[in-house]
Amino acid sequence: MANTIQKFKKYVVGLLDEVYKNASKTAILDGAPELASQGANADELIIPKIDMDGLGDYDRNSGYTQGDVTFTNETVKCNFDRGRMFTVDNVDNMDTAGMAFGRLSGEFIRTKVVPELDAFRFATYAATSGADITAHSGSYADGEAVRKAIAAKNDAMTDAEVPAEGRVLFINPVLNGMIRDMDTTKSKELLAKFAAVVEVPQARFYTAIEQLDGKSEGQKKGGFKKADSGFNLNFLIVEKSAVIQYQKHVAPKTVTPEQNQDADAYKFGYRNVGIADTYENKAAGIAGEYAGASGA
Repeated sequence: MANTIQKFKKYVVGLLDEVYKNASKTAILDGAPELASQGANADELIIPKIDMDGLGDYDRNSGYTQGDVTFTNETVKCNFDRGRMFTVDNVDNMDTAGMAFGRLSGEFIRTKVVPELDAFRFATYAATSGADITAHSGSYADGEAVRKAIAAKNDAMTDAEVPAEGRVLFINPVLNGMIRDMDTTKSKELLAKFAAVVEVPQARFYTAIEQLDGKSEGQKKGGFKKADSGFNLNFLIVEKSAVIQYQKHVAPKTVTPEQNQDADAYKFGYRNVGIADTYENKAAGIAGEYAGASGA
């Protein structure tokens, strides 16, 4: 049984990772997994940081001015740690139960986990201290108004020397449609400046969210909602190297019917642990607009 459970866990984690990559809007910002390692605790990650000296004067006699390059490993605390326990009625064997949980968990990732994970990341980046996030009051008059708003934020990034090649534009589908419908040289040139343009459903595109605990009265369904203090994001530009973004599906905790004291059923515990944050010196790599009190 132990070997079967281990085999099942390996299969499910691979399946969930694949579903996540296909469904998530923010997966494009994930850091290279080989650059992060597990910390001492399950909710900690170790990530590399690099620091180097700038240019110095070259002297004909003494040659180059000496400089240092410092590599350090920093332990960071994950700020996303959520989970659920699921029950699958007793079936003939572990393999059959595993397949049932695999189908269930795949749908769970697509419809529950990914939307919340995306919403959490967008809200976290939008709240970055020093980021160029501003309100837009009222509606955009037309596609040209949307184009100008995005171009202004992108130009400000360029002026702040934010790398151009890693910028991703996340945008409300309606606003993106307004730009596409222009079908002009200016609109095409703007969109071509980004490494990717990703349409984000408004239901996961806010400046702030509230994560429901799944236990309290009125919160038992779990999930998330737009916070009372939150606003609808119109668009968000994120330069990939500005953010710290890693996540992992923790191998499901498996309880067999023989071990289950509550029911004749398998229990599978799902947990997702990750981090979404911005490097302190790279806030200029985050910019965007949200709908002010007057509307989108």
